[in-house]
Amino acid sequence: MKAKLKLYSYWRSSRGHRVRIALSLKGIEYEYIPVNLLKGEQFDPDFMKINPMGTVPALVDGEVVITDSFAIIMYLDEKYPEPPLLPRDLHKRALNHQVSFDFGESFLIIDSITYTKRKLIVLHTHICLSALEKLLVNCAGKYATGDEIYLADLFLVAQVHGAMIKFKIDVEPYPTLAKCYESYKELSVFEDAVAAKQPDAPALMI
Repeated sequence: MKAKLKLYSYWRSSRGHRVRIALSLKGIEYEYIPVNLLKGEQFDPDFMKINPMGTVPALVDGEVVITDSFAIIMYLDEKYPEPPLLPRDLHKRALNHQVSFDFGESFLIIDSITYTKRKLIVLHTHICLSALEKLLVNCAGKYATGDEIYLADLFLVAQVHGAMIKFKIDVEPYPTLAKCYESYKELSVFEDAVAAKQPDAPALMI
């Protein structure tokens, strides 16, 4: 039998969150291997052999190792093309790429800021959410770019969920994003991927 994919991740990582959604959405079985960032396990020599950058997530598929969330998701989409994560429509395809590149990187800053700078985190998050709301207000359907789940949704739900849970940010001022988030909550592929349901989440979170 072919070995399962291995996902090295940390329960609270938004980048790991989006990869878990992609795996769940495509119905791919995988082995979850926790890497505790607070304990510095990302710098363990064995993990550094997998990812010399010392970051999560990292996906291992046999001899193939991929260590960037966007690259992992695109790899999964090409290897397991159903359901597709990019629409055929060129404008919507470009919009999905824009959300994943622009806002994935913007929110990446939030992940790297320490909790001692909470006010800066909240301000930066609202700036990102406001820009994302304006971008999607005329494009969204049930989900970010229509009535099908695509790449943008994986990035959107992970970041909105993180903003709400980590920093108690209210998304009500962003009705398009709030509507999409409520739609995500109806689907098990999104709910099963949330941080609190991961094997390495603290017991009080479950």
